[in-house]
Amino acid sequence: MALISIIENFKPLNDERLLRRAEKLRPVMSYKNIRPVSAFRLKDRYSSEITEIPGKDYTDVILGKGDNICLDFGDHQVSRLFLELAGKGSHPDAPAFIKLKFAETLAELSENSREYNGWVSSSWIQEEYIHADVLPAAISPQRRYAFRYLKITVIDTSPKYKLTISRVMVKTETSADDARVLPAYQGDPELNSIYRMCQRTIRNCMQDVFEDGPKRDRRLWTGDLRLQALANYATYGNNDLVKRCLYLFAGSRFPDGRVAACVFVDPEPEADDTCLYDYMLLYTAALWEYLEETGDQEALGDLYDIAQKQIDIALWTVDENGLVHGDELGTVFIDWADDLHKDAAAQGVLIYAMHYAVKLAEMRGDRKRAAKLTDRIGTLKQAAREHFWDPERACFVCDGQAALATQVWMVLAGCASEEEAAGIFERADDFSRECTMMTPYMHHYYIMALLSCGRKEQALGHIRWYWGSMVKYGFDTCPETWVPDDPSASPYGGTAVNSYCHAWSCTPVWILKKYFK
Repeated sequence: MALISIIENFKPLNDERLLRRAEKLRPVMSYKNIRPVSAFRLKDRYSSEITEIPGKDYTDVILGKGDNICLDFGDHQVSRLFLELAGKGSHPDAPAFIKLKFAETLAELSENSREYNGWVSSSWIQEEYIHADVLPAAISPQRRYAFRYLKITVIDTSPKYKLTISRVMVKTETSADDARVLPAYQGDPELNSIYRMCQRTIRNCMQDVFEDGPKRDRRLWTGDLRLQALANYATYGNNDLVKRCLYLFAGSRFPDGRVAACVFVDPEPEADDTCLYDYMLLYTAALWEYLEETGDQEALGDLYDIAQKQIDIALWTVDENGLVHGDELGTVFIDWADDLHKDAAAQGVLIYAMHYAVKLAEMRGDRKRAAKLTDRIGTLKQAAREHFWDPERACFVCDGQAALATQVWMVLAGCASEEEAAGIFERADDFSRECTMMTPYMHHYYIMALLSCGRKEQALGHIRWYWGSMVKYGFDTCPETWVPDDPSASPYGGTAVNSYCHAWSCTPVWILKKYFK
């Protein structure tokens, strides 16, 4: 499923007052200098065979044409590079031509990016080709990178000289304040490892906004924000950053008032011309959770009508049978699964979001709105039961498919009794085989559905299995897509643009603290 939207002459609806408030909430960035902890060489440019370089003797390594050296910074970094090269031998009579490859994982180091032919732009691939005309040379690429490993490959020098690395350092960037981080989860070693991986993920995605991923796409997405905010509440408590992001979404919207799927921040805030049906609805949940966390009356006053507007717009797509047609407003995302039938899940997301809209109305003292929404929820739930519930299979079926994602959103919407939900999730493996969930984003909602019907042991077991498999695979941070039986799975047509630090994946930091203290 390629997710590309192009609207000719798109002009977002901007509210300068809200955007000014978002600007006042721009965070203070923290910086730290980090040096490599070890080094190694690959057998050749695209080999996975490693030869270790003892200690920190990488500064003694002499590099000629075709040679490479890989530096390990010990953990996932979001940073800018400072590199100093020197010549070894005769006076350089030609430029040094090098390639820098930044990688979040070891496997990424040996990938040949020229083989990538997916639908997401290859310009996201983290590589630099640099000429150093005069040596010694100080090299500092303008771009910020997300990586743990840096591979330096010498494409050419001349027969008269070779290269050495005299100094290398990275300067990390984050708006997370490590000095203010809340106490870590105190569970068993396995859960602690999962927690640390997730905490590192949210930290590295906290930049000027909550970026979805610091490698790609490096911007603010609505559905991601909701989960990032939850992780933030359990770790860094930077609630002003959550507020800033909520105001950015409200400050630049579609002309009809829809919250965009994502917002660009530079050079000026601007809504993207992409609308995801489920994402616009989850803005309502994100706002209510922020208000519950902070009691921020200013935000309630500024953003209440905009959040309720998302529900009203979505209800325009409901037909005379009470069924949702979310694709009339934009793409229904749900998960990166091409074979997933999404109508039932879209119905579930709308009902789920309406429950949060009722809570917002009650918080606002808008009793008339709360009563109206509650009545409409009942109608939509009845329609969902009549159209999607299969009494023989005792589950929800969409176009003949009983996917786990469908069960999750129907349960979260309250369309199943607790007993029915428990019966469904006892057969979770069967539904998962029918259509595999690809993202930690969708697995988060599966965990929440399990918890909603009292299946805490199953929920915790799933965290151990799913996120624990990331730890066992060697991730420092949580990947964007993850199928334990297929580590190379990618919705983009190739792993070269996969993100291995993606904040929609890090919610166990919140789940463990809230439900498993």
